[in-house]
Amino acid sequence: MTVSRNVVARRALLLLTMFVAACGGDTPTTPGGGTVTPPPPPPPPVAFTVPAITREFRGMWIATVANIDWPSRTGLTPAQQQAELGLLLDAAQQTGLNAVILQVRAAGDAIYPSSLEPWSRIFDGVQGNNPGYDPLAFAVQQTRLRGLELHAWFNPFRAGNLRDTLTMSPQHFSVRRPDLVRKCGQLWFDPGEQAVQDHAIAVMRDVATRYDIDAVHIDDFFYPYPDTCTNFPDSATYARYRSSGGALSLGDWRRDNVNRFVERMYNEVHVVAPQVRVGVSPFGIWRPGSPAGIVGLDAFASIYADSRLWLQRGWVDYFAPQLYWSIASSGQSFPSLLEWWGQQNTQRRHLWPGLASYRINADPGPFAPGEIPAQISLIRNASTTAGRATGSILYNGTSVRTNRGGFATTLGGGLFATGAIPPATPWLDATAPAVPSLAVATSGSTLSVSMNPGDGDTRSFLLRWRVNGEWRQRVIASVQRAADIPAANVDGVVLNALDKVGNASADAVWRRP
Repeated sequence: MTVSRNVVARRALLLLTMFVAACGGDTPTTPGGGTVTPPPPPPPPVAFTVPAITREFRGMWIATVANIDWPSRTGLTPAQQQAELGLLLDAAQQTGLNAVILQVRAAGDAIYPSSLEPWSRIFDGVQGNNPGYDPLAFAVQQTRLRGLELHAWFNPFRAGNLRDTLTMSPQHFSVRRPDLVRKCGQLWFDPGEQAVQDHAIAVMRDVATRYDIDAVHIDDFFYPYPDTCTNFPDSATYARYRSSGGALSLGDWRRDNVNRFVERMYNEVHVVAPQVRVGVSPFGIWRPGSPAGIVGLDAFASIYADSRLWLQRGWVDYFAPQLYWSIASSGQSFPSLLEWWGQQNTQRRHLWPGLASYRINADPGPFAPGEIPAQISLIRNASTTAGRATGSILYNGTSVRTNRGGFATTLGGGLFATGAIPPATPWLDATAPAVPSLAVATSGSTLSVSMNPGDGDTRSFLLRWRVNGEWRQRVIASVQRAADIPAANVDGVVLNALDKVGNASADAVWRRP
């Protein structure tokens, strides 16, 4: 049978088509005969690299004396007082801060129940009246809920205003020991009296023992400033010192009184609470001419504060000189003072200068709203140099809460937008806590995170998660064992345990299956 050439050709084409299809070379088509474009290959997975923990101290002072920051006035109910403190802490958290420094003893009084001192008059205007709750215990609880540290701020030598003499509680130390009080502009406990120092140290030890605080803190009130007192009446105390064989001049003796107190405070707080840090916030100028070009109050000679000595002897865990001047200031240059204090920090203690957010105004000038962010940028840019600052503290809480000039919003959305935890304090304890256990479960649009400490040294958890390649974080008290985070686009979760001095465990990691 003869087969035409056309039939042979069609058979050959059919065989070729079948061969190509069998080898996977067929091209998909639409029902109408068009070519279908295959989807692009999936992008390669992004490497899951856990970043180093961001560390920077971001503090805020809350002054209670004269109702400066909290409570806003006397006569508020306990619920109103608590609500106001909550607003201050919320403002700190929203600004991106990680610590508050709460004034607990302003003038021989207390914002907590004490067998040593009377209740402060800030609550209802009467010294000694119980406000009906424990404000310090409440503050500790509320800071923990927000992932903030709480530092207890004491004034060791200020006893009150002159007008307070008629309204002092019988429990006040000035009433029980009037021989220790000096009148000069205000009421002062004489730093040269051993009983004054003993009492102040006892108060600090009491708080560090009974409350879960992160630090004991004092500011710049040692001997009174010369604008309120030009001749401190301690001649009898000094004469007694000389008659016992003392040979120091009056100025050197006064400085020695303060030096001995600072050293003793540092040592005795650590006896009762080894992991509680000790911080001092002195006047920002040690002496005029240090560094060159600096003018102003001589704190060494006028309030008898040899603050450079304390830093160089290591009698502090952190040092917060009050650099309340602008970058543009000539006689008190912020950059020059910042650099000089870093050079003096030979023991490599934490250096966290105080910044004057209370001075911010909306008008162009030295403290326009951009001044504080600019100062924080200077601090951050210099932080890699040994001894330099690794954080800052804002004075005061009201300026943060009211967002003066919008500066708090600027910080929260900019320099402080990414969370940070305070630097660790390895000279107190360098042992990291054990790795915590981590479990993550998906529940609808939420990831439910379960956390358990690996040992008893865990003070809090640092929870971090990655969303579309960006990391977010939250600090959570160790008593809280569960947390929820939005599940959308989260591809991994990391958990670290933190101890009281900031040491971090190795990473516990969860990856989305």
